[in-house]
Amino acid sequence: MKQEDFLKDLYMQEIRNNPIHREVDTERQRELQRLLLVVVPLVLLLLVTGWQHFELLRHGYDVERLRQEQTREVETNRHLRLEIETLRAPSRIERIAKEQLHLVAPAPDEAIVIERRGDRAAAEVAHAQAN
Repeated sequence: MKQEDFLKDLYMQEIRNNPIHREVDTERQRELQRLLLVVVPLVLLLLVTGWQHFELLRHGYDVERLRQEQTREVETNRHLRLEIETLRAPSRIERIAKEQLHLVAPAPDEAIVIERRGDRAAAEVAHAQAN
């Protein structure tokens, strides 16, 4: 019987469910604080470096896009200036005046040359000479 009691006691021990009270390991706490003091600045440094890198890339793409836009605008400006010069050509204006408006060139004795000057006295002189 002694052996049965021994086995019974071995397997049927009373288990107490009392909460376990652990002491704070101050050395481990200090080690954790030191580790955090080293790791947190490194992580922040990596985050800032990555952010700057991606901002630099984004600005590079923006600059390239703006250069392409400027090139398109310069080309459009060149085309528009060429069109203006084509429309201002005296030969074109003369052709439109003759063909579409049915105007005729004045005879040499019918032409009056008027000089444009900035002051009023010059305008009066030109008017007096015409009369």
